[in-house]
Amino acid sequence: MKRLLATTAFLGTFATAALAQDVQEMSDAERAQFRAEVRAYLFENPEIIMEAVEILRTREAQQQAQSDFDLVSENAGAIFDDGYSYVGGNPEGDIVLVEFLDYRCGYCKRAHPEVEELLAQDGNIKLIVKELPILGDASVLASRFAVAVKQVAGDESYKAVHDALMELNGDVTLPTLRRLGSTFGLDMDAVEAQMDSDEVTAEIAATRALAGALEITGTPTFVLQDELLRGYLPLEQMQQLLADKRG
Repeated sequence: MKRLLATTAFLGTFATAALAQDVQEMSDAERAQFRAEVRAYLFENPEIIMEAVEILRTREAQQQAQSDFDLVSENAGAIFDDGYSYVGGNPEGDIVLVEFLDYRCGYCKRAHPEVEELLAQDGNIKLIVKELPILGDASVLASRFAVAVKQVAGDESYKAVHDALMELNGDVTLPTLRRLGSTFGLDMDAVEAQMDSDEVTAEIAATRALAGALEITGTPTFVLQDELLRGYLPLEQMQQLLADKRG
């Protein structure tokens, strides 16, 4: 990296000299002098190295943003219209926000009330929730429960257990889920049977495959219209992004 940055800085200042004479054609003495001049210049002007670092970071950020844009475009159908993910907020909203989450993820729990506040304040956002359990067996258990509830009892019950799981501070265990289901009056025999079904397995597997295609490695991850947003975002930043999308 240091060599790359030094080379970048040098090219910006000594481009004419580099083009005038191929380094490979220099004698050993000329090459040594050439290197000494570059070294001396960088010591006298160290700010150039920081400028090169900033240029490199900017270019990498731009390349990542473009790559993410392309990934969203290539997988738009699976992201926005998979036919099974929970849809909340305003289903007819002019902005679509997709969240990949894990119920044991601390940043997902932190984001949850802020996403709810965003939906309440705006009123014109369509929310799509993607179950992506990546933090171990307890995460898988929680997601299988939530998906089974949705398949057995519908979206309203799913939303209730989804919120409860997000607010849960203790361990996720089957007895805990049974108590939670009973609190909401669910038929837990039916829910538990569905938790082990191929339908639940297929839904979670499809979301995992989509996450792989989008190169998602952590939660929460959001898709806001055409933009992939990796990691937790505070409410104020999300509000600004929405304003930018609407122009």
